Amino acid sequence: MDKSFVPLLGKTLIQHVLDRVQVLGLPVFLVTNRPEDYAPLGLPMFSDVVPGAGSLGGLYSAVTYSPAHHTLCVACDMPFLNPALLRALVDLRAGYDVIVPRIDGFPEAMHAVYSKECLTPMRTQIDQGRYKAIGFYGRVRLRFLEEEEVRRYDPDLRSFININTPEELAREQGDNPAS
Repeated sequence: MDKSFVPLLGKTLIQHVLDRVQVLGLPVFLVTNRPEDYAPLGLPMFSDVVPGAGSLGGLYSAVTYSPAHHTLCVACDMPFLNPALLRALVDLRAGYDVIVPRIDGFPEAMHAVYSKECLTPMRTQIDQGRYKAIGFYGRVRLRFLEEEEVRRYDPDLRSFININTPEELAREQGDNPAS
């Protein structure tokens, strides 16, 4: 099942994401290999530059097609994104190629800002058949937003809840603090 269109609290997951991202006033577009499914959203859409390259391929595509030097990239299954946190990531972009939250010691690669400077190291990694989204981080100017910094904007870290299973969906349907 495509998680984008799973209903949660009266809206699809993708609509929750869009509602939180669009308030930033940045250009918004989707990377999808099924544009016909997303056509009702009325957004620009692009297919993967390198099909089959996983989440790294999606990030590579987003940065490639972005009209901006820095691109905020988020996943479609994170319905509780925090616009203030997203704005903070964008505002930190000067002097860095990647600005990424690190929660419990792990970078949240699908909730980060990437510059055009990432394209060559991303492509090198893809061409080597290595699709780990954070695998190129050692070759770019990186800024982690550490958990204590993230909590200033999102004290409960709800931004990082993603819906992967029916159980997670059911839990979030029943637990709705200020969606």
